[in-house]
Amino acid sequence: MYKRIVLFMIAVFFTMPAVVFAGGSSSASSSCATRYPVVLAHGMAAQAEILGFIDYWSDIPDELEDNGADVYITSVNAMDSTVNKAAQWRAQVLQIMAITGKNKINVIGHSHGTLYTRYAISNLGLASNVVSHTSIAGPHRGSVIAEMALGIIPNFMESFVGDLVDVVMGFVMGDENGNTIANGYDLVRSYMINVFNPNTPNVSGIYYQSYAYRIRNLLGGGILGVTWLAMLPFEGANDGLVSVTSAKWGNFKGVIAGSWWGGGVNHTAAVGRSLPAIGYNAPDFFVDVVADLKNRGY
Repeated sequence: MYKRIVLFMIAVFFTMPAVVFAGGSSSASSSCATRYPVVLAHGMAAQAEILGFIDYWSDIPDELEDNGADVYITSVNAMDSTVNKAAQWRAQVLQIMAITGKNKINVIGHSHGTLYTRYAISNLGLASNVVSHTSIAGPHRGSVIAEMALGIIPNFMESFVGDLVDVVMGFVMGDENGNTIANGYDLVRSYMINVFNPNTPNVSGIYYQSYAYRIRNLLGGGILGVTWLAMLPFEGANDGLVSVTSAKWGNFKGVIAGSWWGGGVNHTAAVGRSLPAIGYNAPDFFVDVVADLKNRGY
């Protein structure tokens, strides 16, 4: 089983960083035996364990380890500013390096996990400790959904609604001192394009790559079908939360949409966290991604 960084600075029951090991077994193959550990960084509205027992990454870590990867999972506040999440993530990365004895890691982020990891790399001193950064459905140019969500909250209610969601996330996810409203504003398109990206440049020497996902029809949209439709006039092809255009970063590896006759792959199906998408298997896809990183010498 994979190693897991669980409930570090944001934990409900812990106040100091700690690594929990969940056993181990010999790998079935070495196709994913990268030179440096693989670190998975989750997206917003969730932690590495949802409700304390649902794994954000589904069967992906197990499949990677079965194929030789050394996998670690980080967990930050479900709802918080990108900067705060980056600081939480950085502390865990330092511990991973101390545990493994490796001075570099391969980062794979999903959704907001692609942004707070980028920030930590570029602005919090981890530039020399990352060899590759893989972005899975990352909102690198923001999302109109963030603007729509903020737009339906009257200004005079914004603080109240934010505090209410923070309390819920604290109870359900274990967030400590979260900031839902800041999380929302940090994903607005104008902020991402005009502020975040210019101040969070890619670091020379790190291999950046990205994948976008696309819903084809309401069958593939599932619970994100409504947001998929809402995004189409503004951002075009999307996965229900992030557009294909926004997801492109670094070496763009393509759009994942499953079989041509299926419904596409939505934002949560990208990591196996919704009904299976026709023609797409999340664990198998991640194995291919990490196997490629291995072949590149990372």
